[in-house]
Amino acid sequence: MQRGTTVNLGNLILSLSDAMDYASSFLVQHQQRVAFIVWEMSRAANLPVGRTETNFVAALLHDIGAFSVEEKIAIRNIEIENIEDHSIRGALLLENIPLLKGTPELIRAHHKAWKHWKEPIETSLVFDSQLLHVANYLECLIDRNKHILHQNEDIISKINTLSGSVFHPQIIDLLNNVSKREEFWLDIVSPRLYSVLLHEGPYRRIEVEISDIVKISELFRNIIDFRSRFTATHSSGVATAASILAKTIGLTDREIELMYVAGNLHDLGKLAIPNAILDKPGKLDKKETATMKSHTYFTFSILKTIGNLKQIAEWAAYHHEFIDGSGYPFHCKAEELDTGSRIMMVADVFTALEEDRPYRKGMSKENIINIIRKFAEKNLFDAKIVGNLFENFDEIYTCTREKQAAAKEFYKQQFKCIERR
Repeated sequence: MQRGTTVNLGNLILSLSDAMDYASSFLVQHQQRVAFIVWEMSRAANLPVGRTETNFVAALLHDIGAFSVEEKIAIRNIEIENIEDHSIRGALLLENIPLLKGTPELIRAHHKAWKHWKEPIETSLVFDSQLLHVANYLECLIDRNKHILHQNEDIISKINTLSGSVFHPQIIDLLNNVSKREEFWLDIVSPRLYSVLLHEGPYRRIEVEISDIVKISELFRNIIDFRSRFTATHSSGVATAASILAKTIGLTDREIELMYVAGNLHDLGKLAIPNAILDKPGKLDKKETATMKSHTYFTFSILKTIGNLKQIAEWAAYHHEFIDGSGYPFHCKAEELDTGSRIMMVADVFTALEEDRPYRKGMSKENIINIIRKFAEKNLFDAKIVGNLFENFDEIYTCTREKQAAAKEFYKQQFKCIERR
């Protein structure tokens, strides 16, 4: 990605939203489907372009606060207790993203029934959150093992019974109008929905610069890390260590910035891994290990769908590769691993060793150095980058720990109050 190159915002948000729904066949395209329904209803209501765009992106990210695969599956049961917890978390995460202004309020309210609102339906927040609420409700009612046109009438019938209580009658009327067309239902379940939303959706012409990409990468870093108390600061540490290593190696300012983004997103594929595996206190069995090894593949497959992020995709996804080709999942050879990829490999292992994990406490400086030196001696790591790590160890260790402490404090302050409810 060269200086001045931009990334399509719709492409970026769609792909990252897609990553959040990788976890289970029950979840695939859930947020995209909800976004499509919201988009159709926003257009039918003749909402201004700005509101339609905000509604669309809020729908694409509405489950952003559901941190585990298990929770994502559970909230498809829309009658469960504490269903609003993930809405609160999602709003808190998005509050620090100026580019996505307006989405936190919608996400916070996307499970709020009409009967609990004191403001009139003409209020933008009430109307738009009701659109998101009904779209999410509709998608959760879809039986993925049944043809959509064999169930659409029953779905609409059930939603109509909630008019005046859960949903405002005006919202129900709007849904009844757009859902008359078989095309509407077939589009919802189409395997080409991503392409439709990318090429025809509200954000198809909006481009963003690297500064916005950095902010969004930090958002998804938090989603990735906050899934488990044992990884709540991991990507913060990797991004910091990788950035400093990149600077010591002599990469350009722009490359250092991209390295930071890659560090934030290197474990994006872990969104598809169940927490039962991530939090397991003992050694993973053969099947669990195979599942865990898939996370770097998912990281690459997600990021490569975003135009102009090929370099970031490789740097992020190659962090379990080795110089001798024995890494996974691509078994890249030395000539396929550029400097950025080699930096990320070292930064990931360094950070993992200094952290507490379910099965051990964080290691001492001496142990970390001994282990990483052995990796270099076995031709698994680039010796020059390992040398730079050792020469700048104290600075990298201190900065990494500071960033991780800040991430942990943010996690505690923002989310622990919800967990105690």
